[in-house]
Amino acid sequence: MAGVTVPEVKDVLRIEQRFSAVERVGRWVVPRRLELAVEWCEVTLDFTQAVMTQDTLRIDVAICGNTLTLVTGPGVVVDADALRLEHSRIRIRQSPVPGTPVTLRVELVGEKQYGRVVVRPPRRTFGQWLLRKPTSLSAGG
Repeated sequence: MAGVTVPEVKDVLRIEQRFSAVERVGRWVVPRRLELAVEWCEVTLDFTQAVMTQDTLRIDVAICGNTLTLVTGPGVVVDADALRLEHSRIRIRQSPVPGTPVTLRVELVGEKQYGRVVVRPPRRTFGQWLLRKPTSLSAGG
């Protein structure tokens, strides 16, 4: 196909960080596997505009401190059954829309110490909040 660019998909993306923020937001290419080796960092992975090239993402978690936040969109489900928590807590707010196929299954594997794991849908805009509309509806309609 001429003129079509296919995003480069990495097999493994390893992020090592200490004492700062890690963000993947907007349009980013989801790797096949993500290794998070971070200490005392806020980590935000926003899947609402991410480019997904496969149906499963395994995240190997080795995080100490602060919060790991996964922002999910329609069709993105998170499985945290293989995640060990030590002095940590997890809050998963997934509200699957009936009839929406699963486009990405995120598997959290490893250990989270001293902090939180938050899985949530995207926040509503002020207009959506004011009109009590869910994020799946546009602010104007």
